[in-house]
Amino acid sequence: MTIVFKVSDNIKAEMIKYYQDKKRSKTPPYAIFQADEADTNVTLYESGKVVFQGLSADIDANMWKDLEKAWNNRDINAEETKKEDKKKEEKDTRFIGVPTIGSDEVGTGDYFGPIVVTASYVDKEHMSLLNTLGVRDSKKITDDKIMKIAPEIIKEIPHVTYILDNKTYNQNDHNMNKVKAILHNKVLCELAKKPNLDYKYIVVDQFCTPRNYFTYINGAKEKITKITFTTKAEDKCLSVAASSIISRYIFIKEFNKLGDTVNTFLKKGAGHEVDEIGVKIVQKYGFNKLQDIAKLNFKNTDKIKELLNK
Repeated sequence: MTIVFKVSDNIKAEMIKYYQDKKRSKTPPYAIFQADEADTNVTLYESGKVVFQGLSADIDANMWKDLEKAWNNRDINAEETKKEDKKKEEKDTRFIGVPTIGSDEVGTGDYFGPIVVTASYVDKEHMSLLNTLGVRDSKKITDDKIMKIAPEIIKEIPHVTYILDNKTYNQNDHNMNKVKAILHNKVLCELAKKPNLDYKYIVVDQFCTPRNYFTYINGAKEKITKITFTTKAEDKCLSVAASSIISRYIFIKEFNKLGDTVNTFLKKGAGHEVDEIGVKIVQKYGFNKLQDIAKLNFKNTDKIKELLNK
């Protein structure tokens, strides 16, 4: 049995004292010591990594794990489980080469502009096109490239898009995860109605727990419930990546239209420069204009008011 984990500095010092009389005369490279404790060989490295090997490795390792919890409030077992889960996520190959429906949204972190959600269907015939175009998460490629490749994707890939404009957003529930869940369900339901879509998975990039997601859509007349939720879905599933590209393309076009309505270059995101642009718009058109072009529940609205009152 072999158990490996990293200890904190204070535990490291305690281990050096504890195994002082049990050390072997020779140590491996970069090791502080190697020691024998009954049926267990213990090696502590300069980095803090400790290796327990032998029949009673779990017993000896647990002694130090318990001390970590008592002294440092660290749960080593929970940390190791989290690492394993992360590795599994990174190696997720379920969606490679199989037909899928996937959805993704854009605009939820931008003060100005709508929220755009798209669901797309990708089968084996579409995969070569998407790979040739270099489709991946829209956040990782430039707007210029999105504007070039999105029209071809829109033309070839079955999809459904919904645009939640700012005025409608401001009149409804502002729980962003609830908004996203309702919109994802909406486009997924519409796409799933299309004929001849033979898919193995419906994939949604996980933005909340599945339990919360289904609670949020509880009031919907139609529901898609057979969903595979996964983090970083746009990197694993081509249909989610395609939806990301389409949503971003439509968001950019709608965003630019809003800028034209106020004769202003709007900035994406929700930073300080966005606040300054908001101030100029209010000074020129009045505060009510933000109702049509911004998400008023964002903290930017209060910051704009503060700047106007200075």
